Amino acid sequence: MNIALIGYGKMGHAIEQVAVRRGHTIALRITSANKNELNEINLRDVDVAIEFTNPAAAKENVLQCLSAGVSAVCGTTGWNEGLSDAGRKAEELGLAFLHASNFSVGVNIFFEINKLLASLMNGRTDYGVSIEETHHTQKKDAPSGTAITLAEQIIENIGDKKRWLLNDFNDIDAVPIIAHRVEQVPGTHKVSYSSSIDDIEIIHTAHNREGFALGAVLAAEYIHGRTGVFGMKEVLFACGSQKNPGK
Repeated sequence: MNIALIGYGKMGHAIEQVAVRRGHTIALRITSANKNELNEINLRDVDVAIEFTNPAAAKENVLQCLSAGVSAVCGTTGWNEGLSDAGRKAEELGLAFLHASNFSVGVNIFFEINKLLASLMNGRTDYGVSIEETHHTQKKDAPSGTAITLAEQIIENIGDKKRWLLNDFNDIDAVPIIAHRVEQVPGTHKVSYSSSIDDIEIIHTAHNREGFALGAVLAAEYIHGRTGVFGMKEVLFACGSQKNPGK
């Protein structure tokens, strides 16, 4: 597969290493310095684009790739209002779009555990729930997209939780998220249920970026030749549609 990397920082470099190791070719590398090279001509021989930039640029980058006939994987968080536009564009053009708040295989298993635990805790009002996340200081959004996903899963499964709030424990209807930014931390997420008797905690700790990079490449491999909008659940648990034989 020929892959375009939109965003070539630490994550882009990690994705490149994994992709090449899996037999793929990096056909295009886009940074803020050569943004003008993200165009239809340079995307002509690209099979899938992988986008990891920033919330202000992500929507334009993804739509530009789709308009050029290239399916896209996006790991940039903080632009939720544009995701539906990207999904519609992909479906209109017979392409694929996959966005995830976290591409780590371990984190996506963690998501499934989080949903199960939340369903078990539904109605147990003696326990208060909270989320704590820690990332490197270069991360531009807070809370992390992963923390938001965890909170939304809890809200879906616990009836008396209506929203999430950042660093606010005063609203009993909300799931509080505490965000920390610390040097050289790839990402740690903890979900806690606390009562006067005991605490229940589940934690995922990333040791490096390779798990995220591998997941992004697996996502690109999955959507290549497919049409539609997908998530990491389809990639990891084989719940997606079959490939289109004509692609």
